[in-house]
Parts: sequence; structure tokens; C-alpha cells
Amino acid sequence: MITKQEKIYSKKEIYKNLNPLVKEWFKKKFNNFTPAQKYAIMDIHQKKNVLISSPTGSGKTLTAFLSIISELATLANKGELEDKVYCIYISPLKALDNDIEKNLEEPLNGIEELAKKDGKKLGIRKAVRTGDTTQYQRSKMLKTPPHILITTPETLSILLVAPKFRENLSHVKYVIVDEIHSLAENKRGVHLSLSLERLQHLIGNYTRIGLSATVYPLEKVASFLVGYEYGVVRDCLIVDINYLKQLDIKVISPVDDIISADPEEMNTAMYSLLDDLILQHKTTLIFTNTRSGTESMVFNLKRRFPVNYHGENIMAHHSSLSKEIRLETENNLKEGKLKVVVSSTSLELGIDIGYIDLVILVSSPKSVSRALQRIGRSGHRLHDKSKGRIIVVDRDDLVECSLILKNAVEGKIDSINIPRNCLDVLSQQIYGMAIEHKWDIDYAYEVIKKSYCYKNLTEQDYLGVLSYMAGEYTSLEERYVYAKIWVDYHQNQFGKRGKLARMLYSTNIGTIPDRTAAVVKCAGKVVGRVEEEFMEKLQKGDTFVLGGNIYRFNYARGMSINVSPASGPPTIPSWFSEQLPLSFDLALDIQRFRENMEGKFYYGRSKEEIMSFIQDYLYVDYNAANSIYQYFREQFLYASIPSNRRLLVEFYTGFGGRKFVVFHSLFGRRVNDALSRAVAYVIAKKYKRDVMISVSDNGFYLSSDGKISGLEGFKDLTSENLVDILIKAITKTETLASRFRHCAGRSLMILRRYKGQEKSVGRQQVKGKILLKFVQELDDNFSILKEARREVIEDYMDVKNAKRVLEWIESGQMEIKQINTKIPSPFAFNLVAQGYLDVLKYEERIEFIKRMHQAIVNEISD
Repeated sequence: MITKQEKIYSKKEIYKNLNPLVKEWFKKKFNNFTPAQKYAIMDIHQKKNVLISSPTGSGKTLTAFLSIISELATLANKGELEDKVYCIYISPLKALDNDIEKNLEEPLNGIEELAKKDGKKLGIRKAVRTGDTTQYQRSKMLKTPPHILITTPETLSILLVAPKFRENLSHVKYVIVDEIHSLAENKRGVHLSLSLERLQHLIGNYTRIGLSATVYPLEKVASFLVGYEYGVVRDCLIVDINYLKQLDIKVISPVDDIISADPEEMNTAMYSLLDDLILQHKTTLIFTNTRSGTESMVFNLKRRFPVNYHGENIMAHHSSLSKEIRLETENNLKEGKLKVVVSSTSLELGIDIGYIDLVILVSSPKSVSRALQRIGRSGHRLHDKSKGRIIVVDRDDLVECSLILKNAVEGKIDSINIPRNCLDVLSQQIYGMAIEHKWDIDYAYEVIKKSYCYKNLTEQDYLGVLSYMAGEYTSLEERYVYAKIWVDYHQNQFGKRGKLARMLYSTNIGTIPDRTAAVVKCAGKVVGRVEEEFMEKLQKGDTFVLGGNIYRFNYARGMSINVSPASGPPTIPSWFSEQLPLSFDLALDIQRFRENMEGKFYYGRSKEEIMSFIQDYLYVDYNAANSIYQYFREQFLYASIPSNRRLLVEFYTGFGGRKFVVFHSLFGRRVNDALSRAVAYVIAKKYKRDVMISVSDNGFYLSSDGKISGLEGFKDLTSENLVDILIKAITKTETLASRFRHCAGRSLMILRRYKGQEKSVGRQQVKGKILLKFVQELDDNFSILKEARREVIEDYMDVKNAKRVLEWIESGQMEIKQINTKIPSPFAFNLVAQGYLDVLKYEERIEFIKRMHQAIVNEISD
């Protein structure tokens, strides 16, 4: 049962239960316990499962460890502390592991010094075990294991099959999962949830402690942490301290009127604003959302303000930089050497980066939880305010960020999505289980279903994975995919096959796929490179810009893309692969705001009344409210305001007579990707026409030189047939090919490493495509093919919420309104323009936007 912890313990009660040495150390170091500690330390002492959700700098880590260190100190005093692992700490980042080890040194050394004064020696050990740990350090750990083991999800599952080290895990009493919110929303979390159940099977019950930043709903994350017993969720207490830390957040526009500002004015104003904000604070952290944006910002700050920013006081931090440079940036931040750090998304998680007094978000972070997590990096001390400024660059951005501000202030957070029934991860874990020992088929199924992620796993899917792993698809051997386990259905057992099983498992473990850049060739000549994430979005006929030229995508072989020269506009913007998708919950809040605004204009409310409503509803200043007012007024007078009650479908003819059908479906890019691909597939099959698609968070458009039948195609979609249509629509796409390769790697169909040899991403991709074609012909219900499809439509796209949209239309909750326009309406403009904007220089882009805006203003005036 999941319950919220309501009881807050007094200092006296907590001290009474702490080991005297730990109590003395704590008293010297701190005046009082933090709220998180007052709620949770006693529960951990009483061996209760706990999920602690509180901001950065609120003492979460010490909350988790204090009772554990206290217990270890008591055992040491009695001479009962054995050479075994008592606590496992798991985090998603190796850097965070190293941080925790350093942070544990202070309390452990502190109590050791106090013990020495009494003539005692405690000898509590801690150590980090990750993929970077040397062979010497591993051997040392085997002889004298740490009492606190700091590791990653992947290393934990390797340790579960290591015969000698497994014995050292037999005394584990506690498992701490840090940054659990970031693990839960991807396949690393799915993998970990099964490892935790395998550990429970091995040693029996242990206390599970989850540490999380701002996340919703906490009940779901708690269920993920503790799993199920006999179909009922295990007990877990939730400690929620999220809103005790005050927020100081503002949305700022660099100019008074976003739409009227010329490019130089906007650029100069934005960098001047950034410079002012940075100089007013000791250390500033800027998030840009993209790696290219990060590099550009560092370059421009140095170029525009060479006196203020130079090599010693400004650095970039993103995932494409080397590990050494990232570590240097983190250390310089901790030591207070940097005035400003610019990051894409890589500093979101709780690595210790010292004191930051301001976080700036340039453009929308696309979700409330991400905004809070980023802004929470400031004011790292307990009673500090978290101070954040969100700088907006266009009118859609302004509306989006204003709703993020409103929801952050009101404590309304987007729902977390936890993947379920991932059959590729299951394959890998079944292999690990088989290496441990022989299993009864039914009992193994029961253990697997204790994981939150596999609670609803069907027996058919489970047996399908066993069948694949046991090599029952004998023709797969022709493609060098061999059996990994044996299954004896008469004895109802399975076990490992082959002497190399542990080596294969340990060297191919994990869920993060290998990625690399794809080479782009035109007429046999290399014209550049694009990221794999960009490649997997391409469909035959798509056009994109590379090196200033436009190319049409023909096909891909391995990590090589064949293109031919084309003319504009591009259907896929060059920055598309780096974009974060808008969360569905936030999208709905924007839609509701649109509905409110539509009502105000429809009933003829005055400008003053509407402006007052905007300022009260969104907590924005006069300039921001005025920009929002003008934006909505233009849309209302020129066309109609789409909302959660009205899906606006806009028909217009563009340059050269090209036809466009714009769907104002502000539901986020993942939902729009699902809807647009399904519509395009229906049109191609039913009406025998190929259409181009362009997708954004705010909607999608279909375009063609001839008749499109876009609305007819959309009306053929239902909540019942959407999944079937989508699965057919993705069959021959690069998206499915890439995702199948990832799933094949996780499920060990493709061995990324074998006997010291590493298979390149290009070779993996070629083999993946061969296997994909083979299994599609072999069995349309093959486990790993089924999982690749599920990953595309559920994790990459958002078919669940796309179905909800169709249900709203079917029930009459949302009407479809069709309009014809000569010029794209204000709300359609950014979407339609995104292709053209890749071809134009920055200055030309803004001029292009201004001209279109002026044409609409003239149309309204007329």
C-alpha cells in the first residue's frame, strides 16, 4: 500500500535512535534536521520502504544514508560488522556515483575520528563499482567488499551473475535509487526494476529508498520503486517536500514587441539581457535545449563581451563534449572559478556543481517538471530561493513559457510516463536469470511480474521471449542468431546454454544503444554527416538542408544516407532531432487557455479586461500580456482560435500553387507525429496520393502539388483503428529500422561486443535491417519485432494520447472546424514557416516573419 508520510519526528526522537557517534558528528555539523530528514530518517531506521521527493539541496542524500551509517556504526561497535555489502546505492550517472563517494567521506571520516578518541576503530568502507572500475579495484572489492556499494543499474545486473561477488550481496539490507524519476521514464529503469526483483529473489526482503526531484504522480514512482507481491503493490511511504523551497521565476522577453523587432535588435537585446543577468549574479547556469545552441551562446557571449567572458570564466557542458572536458567544467563550477556555464540538458540531474544563484532557460524547456528541475539547480542551500528566468524568443514560446510559469507556481506538474512490458529488456534479463541458475518457468514468470513494469505481462508474450531465447526460430541461425538458453517444457525449466554465457551477457548488457553520425552521400560524393536521431525521422522523399544546400532523402544503408539535390522548402528542419517534445499535459493547459481567450473575444470583452485576465491567469508582466493579447486578437479576427474544444483545420495555397492542410492540433510533437503519419498512410493507400508531412508541437501540416484529401484522410482515423494503421505506416520507415536495431542489441540478437571485438554502429545497422526484413517474413508477431513497434508508437510517439484526441472527436467533445485562408493564420505561421526558415539566413527569416505578419494585419484592417 502506498501512503503519504504525515508524521514529522522531533529532533529528540531522531537523536534517541541514532548511534552516539553519528549523533555527535551530526550535532557538530548541523543545527537541525531538514524537513526531509524529520519525515524519513526514522522510517528508514524502522526498515520501511520510502520515496523521498524534495528539491536539490534539501538533504535528500544524507536523509537516505544517516540511518544506514548509524546502523553500520552500531554493528562495528559490537564487533558484528562483517565483510559484506549492507547497502547498495544506485544512480543513473557515473559522475553522480563519484560525487556520492566523496560526499560520504565527510560523515564516515567524521565518525571514525570520534571513534578513535574513544580508542575504537569502526572501519566502515564504501566503494564505487562501475564500468570504469579497474581490474585491480574489482579484485580488491572481492577480497574486502565495501559495506556501502555505489554503482549503476547496468553494473548491478552484472554483479547478480558474478558467482563470487553474489555471496557478498547476501547481507544487503538497503537499496537506494537516486534520481529515480530520470530512470523510471526510460528502459534503464525497466531494466533496474527487474534487477531489484532478482535481488529480492536472491536475498529476501530489503528496504528500498527512492530519491526523486519534482515528479508526478508520486504514487506511480513509488509503485515502480517497490514493485508488487501477490499482485498487490508493496508498502511504501511517500515523503513529499517539493514546495517548501520558494520559487522566484519570471518569463522575460528581450524586447517590448517580439513580432516587430528586427533580427539585429532581437539578438542584441537578448545578449545584453543575458550579460546584465549574469553580471548581477555570482554564478549563472544557462540551459539552451540543444548542443548547437549551447556552442553558439558561448561563442556569442565571448564575441560580444570579450572583457566579461574569456576562456577562464565561461564554459560549455553537453553530451558531445569529452568526459574530461565535462569533468573539468563540473570541477571549475564547484570551485567557484566560473561566472557562467551554458548547457544543453546534461546538467539537469543532481551532480554536485556547487553554488549557483541564477538559472536562465533560453526558450521553452517543454515541460513543467523539466523547468522546475533546471531552476532547482539554483539556490543549492536548504532555505535559498530557486531563482530562474525564462527568456522567450517568439510568440508561441511566450504563451508556452507563461503556462509553464503558471503551473510551476501552482505546483501542477506533468505526468511521468513509465514504459511497460519491454520485451527486449525482458530477453536480456531472462538470459541473466538463466546464468544465475536453472529456473522453474512458472516461478520465473511470477518473479518477473513483481516488477511494476511487467505487472501486466501476458503469458503469451513471456513464452514468446522464452521461445526466441531458446532458439526455437531455427531459421534465425542462418542469420547468425543463436540460442542463448535451453527450455525443457516437460520439466518446466529453463537455464543457460554455452560456456560463454556470462561473458556474452556482461559485455553486451545495458539498454543505451550505440549511436553515431550517418554519412550523407550525393552521387557517390560525401556531402556531410547527420545524427542518427535525425536519420531515423527521414522518410523517402523528405527534404532537408545540409551545408546550405537542399537534398532529397532516397534511402539509407547502414549508417550511410543516399540523397539527391532538391529544391525547397525542406520538410525536416535541421534542428529537428535535437528538439525536446512538449509534454501532453502542458499542451492541454495551453489549449484550455486558448479556449478561455476565445470566449473573451467572442463575447466582446474590452482590451483592459482581457489584459487583466492574462496578467492574473499567467503571472506575466504588461509587455508579455500585451504580446499575448495581440497574438490571440489577430488569430481571432483573421481565422478562429483552436482549443481543447475545437480542432481547426486550415486550407491554404502556398508559393507556386502548393496546397497545404494545417491541423492546429496543439498536443505535442509525439501525438502529432502519430496522427500525421497515420493520416499520410491513409491518403497514400485510399486516395493514391503521396503527401509531405511537417510536424511541430503546435500541429502538423500535409502538403502536395495536387489535391490532398487531408481532412477526408483524417476522418478515416478512429480510436479503434489508429494502432493498426500506425503499425502499417511505420513498416518501411527508418524510424522502425533504427528502433529494431536498438531492440535487437538489447535482446542480444545483435551482439555489440564478442570476444574482444566491437561491432561498429554501421555494421549493427546493416545487420539490423537484414534481420528486420527476415523476421517480418518469418513471424509478424515475433517478440523483438513486436517490441520495436511498441517502442516507436508508445515511447517515441504517443499513441495513447493520440487515441484520446480521436475519442474526444468521436464523442463530440471536440469539434472539427474547417477554414480557408490566403495567408497562413498567425497560429499556423511558425509551423508552415519552419521549412523555409532552414533555407533563409537568420536576418531573412525575421524579415520573412514580419512581412507575413504585416500581411495579416493589413487583412484584418481591411
